[in-house]
Amino acid sequence: MNTVIVGIGSNIDPEHHIDLAIRKLAEISRVVKVSSLRVTAPLVYTEQPDFVNGAALIESDQDSETFTLMLKTIEQELGRVKTANKNGPRTIDLDIVVWNGRVVDDDYYERDFLRESVREVGGP
Repeated sequence: MNTVIVGIGSNIDPEHHIDLAIRKLAEISRVVKVSSLRVTAPLVYTEQPDFVNGAALIESDQDSETFTLMLKTIEQELGRVKTANKNGPRTIDLDIVVWNGRVVDDDYYERDFLRESVREVGGP
C-alpha cells in the first residue's frame, strides 16, 4: 500500500470541482484525510480569479505512474483543459506532492499554502 498526498486546486467553481475530485479520488483509492481549503492569489499569471487549494492524504495500491494517470483522467473528467498558459484558470488541478513520505513536487518548497495543507494531513 502506498501513502500519497495529493495537492488539489481550482479557480473555476472551486468548491464544486474540489468536492467532485475528492469523491472521484475515493472511488479509486482510500481518502484518509482532507485538509482545510485555502484561498490563494494566483501566482505567475495574475489576471484570473483566486484559487482554492488543499491536499488529501490517500492510500493506494497503485504504483506512481498508474496513480498519476488516474489523476489526469479525473482532471479530464472534470473539464480540465490544458492550454499554452499552464498557469491559467482551471476546473481542477491534482498533483502528487508526497509519495511514501518523500516530497516529489518542487512546488512544495515554493508555496507556503501547499506546505501547510500537506502538514495538516500528516505530511513532512
